[in-house]
This record gives sequence, C-alpha cells and structure tokens, in this order.
Amino acid sequence: MSDDAPPRESEKVDQVASRSARLHPGYPFLVIVSVLTLAADLGSKAWAKDRLGPPRPYAERKLEVIKNHLNLIYAENPGGAFGLFQDENESLRRPLFVLISVLAVVVIVWLYRKTHPWQWTLKWGLPLVLGGALGNLVDRIRYGVVVDFIQVHVTKSYTWPTFNVADIAIVVGVGLMFVDMFISWKHGDATKKAVAEEPRRDAPAAVTEAAGERKPTADEG
Repeated sequence: MSDDAPPRESEKVDQVASRSARLHPGYPFLVIVSVLTLAADLGSKAWAKDRLGPPRPYAERKLEVIKNHLNLIYAENPGGAFGLFQDENESLRRPLFVLISVLAVVVIVWLYRKTHPWQWTLKWGLPLVLGGALGNLVDRIRYGVVVDFIQVHVTKSYTWPTFNVADIAIVVGVGLMFVDMFISWKHGDATKKAVAEEPRRDAPAAVTEAAGERKPTADEG
C-alpha cells in the first residue's frame, strides 16, 4: 500500500480524538480527592464510634437530626451493601470483601489512567469511589465490620439500611460514572461528525493534481 493512501475512517477518528485530548488529567487530583474522601469517612466514623458507640454513662447513643426522617445511630455491618453476605462465616466473609475492595482499587486506577480532560464527571467520580472503597476497606481490616451511623426513614413503615460517608461517596461517584457514559456517547458522535466534515480530496482531483505536478519529458519539451 502506498504511503500516500488516505487514512481509514477509524484512523481519522483516532486522529481527531487525539488532537482534542491528552492522556489523562494527572494523578495528583486522583490522590487529593481520594484522600480527602477517605479522611472525611474515617473521621466521621471515629466520631460516631466515640459519640454513638457502645453505651457509656450519661452518653446519648442516638441523635435525631430531622424528626421522623434522619437520625445518627451507631451500627456495625458485617456484610456488604444492604447487609449482603452478613450471615456468611467470618473466615470467608472478610477475605472476600478485602479482595473485592483491592480489585476495585486496581480497576479505578486503571480507568483513571485512560481518562481524558473532557471527562470531568469521570474525573470526579473515580476518586470518590476510590476514597469510599478505601474507607470501608480500612474498617474491614481493623474491625472485621463496617461502621455505619446514618439512618434515614424513607416512609413511616420503611427505614433505609444504615450507611456512612464512604457509601455516600461511592453512590455519588457511580452516578457520575453513569453520567460520563452518556457524555462519552455524545462526544463520540461529535468526533465522528468532525471527521465527516473534514475536507477530503476526491479521486479525480487527486489524479488532476498529480498530472499537473508531472515533469515534462524530453520529447514534450
């Protein structure tokens, strides 16, 4: 194939995309947001454990923030989200959740490495999920359970499972990742449109141009 052959459509899409994006927004942002999320989670859990934890003389174990809607109450969750696997044996449950958390951290860092600057929702979502995952991982390693303390009464007859700051960060982060899926889809359409609108040299024009550039021979001269 000649070196002057026009690039394929997929190659042109890659060229347009590469002109509009760098490799990734940088790891300092990932570290800072993750560490701040981790600190907020561990700090709030330490406060809950000290203020709302096991009974002490003259200590109030439950704080009513919004009457009949929002309470702060100490709880320990040996399972996963919504109490999943909480009835499993401790020798199986703890290694399982530690392994899942480690794999989540590896996947998050790998995804962040491929993030482009225009993916601002993913840029924020991944560090939030990472910080939350690390917060719950620290609990599992230290206590074998996750400390929860936020209780929400959705209705008079239904109370949402108790959660913590790490869970909030994970939910918000995953939500931002879903938003990124939609934005990426729109960005992909815009990239293809940009490729389609690029000026192309058609075959007759290319042949005419090549003929014009051909040097005359001795007989023609």
